Amino acid sequence: MSTSARMLRLLSLLQTHRFWAGGELAGRLEVSERTLRRDIDRLRGLGYAVDSVRGVAGGYQLRAGGSLPPLLLEDEEAVAIAVGLRQATHGPVAGVEESAVQALTKVIALMPPRLRGRVQALRSQTDAPGPWAGGPVVEPGVLTTLAQACRDDEALHFTYTAPAAEPAERRVEPHRLVALGRRWYLVAHDRDRQDWRSFRVDRVSAPRATGQRFRPREVPGGDALAFVQSGIRRMPQRYAVRVRVAAPAAVLAAAVGHWGEVVADGEGCRLEMNVDDLRWPVMVLAQVGADFTVEEPAELAEACARTAELFARAAGEVPG
Repeated sequence: MSTSARMLRLLSLLQTHRFWAGGELAGRLEVSERTLRRDIDRLRGLGYAVDSVRGVAGGYQLRAGGSLPPLLLEDEEAVAIAVGLRQATHGPVAGVEESAVQALTKVIALMPPRLRGRVQALRSQTDAPGPWAGGPVVEPGVLTTLAQACRDDEALHFTYTAPAAEPAERRVEPHRLVALGRRWYLVAHDRDRQDWRSFRVDRVSAPRATGQRFRPREVPGGDALAFVQSGIRRMPQRYAVRVRVAAPAAVLAAAVGHWGEVVADGEGCRLEMNVDDLRWPVMVLAQVGADFTVEEPAELAEACARTAELFARAAGEVPG
């Protein structure tokens, strides 16, 4: 059990407000009584009023009343909670959005001031609902450092490793964080190149705030999310997808979102998107549930055939 998990377990036991003998409490936590004493001291340091009785019959009890002290969270845990709840505010489950906002507000209020400032910066400086699972790993410390610099209009230095390139130092004026697809991006004005750039956060390392404030510029188009999306569309992709779909354009557009273009075409519509991975258009077409014809690429038709075989086998194995 990690230290944080043990501390939360200890706190949950003490919050019953019963008197706990030291040996019994240590046994519940599977630690020595010496470790238990250190954990009790740490709780007291965080503001929890824990009374103790010394001696053979000694033990501990959480004093009733008093204000609720800060949550027992490590930096990475605080960032994880903020990111998870923020993503839930844009989730597809009806009624969850408002509850997630309320939960996020309560959790932030209970954090120590240092963590609260970092998480509030991340919350206020991020555009878009959040990345899907399975994306590149991003260090929580990097993410919150970038968010605070965006909030405070503070110039940054960091090391950036572009594809097929050596790590290089970049000097930027950070604007916003964007969570899109499976990745996080930093939209910033590059001081050396005198132009706007979007940086993949998983390729950023050792960000350093310089203490230098700058006057914010307006991002091209006035929208950081649109700026990142535009840059992604301009990037060469492995597959150019073209599909005719026998469904209203509005239905297909709702399924594909900002990842492709949908054009009405007679009674149906046409889907155009550029992707590196064909699983995404296959998922979109399956979600729409309408007849379609793949115009290109041939690899997409093959991917659809493989998916159809997989589902057909699964359907054939259903009893009856």
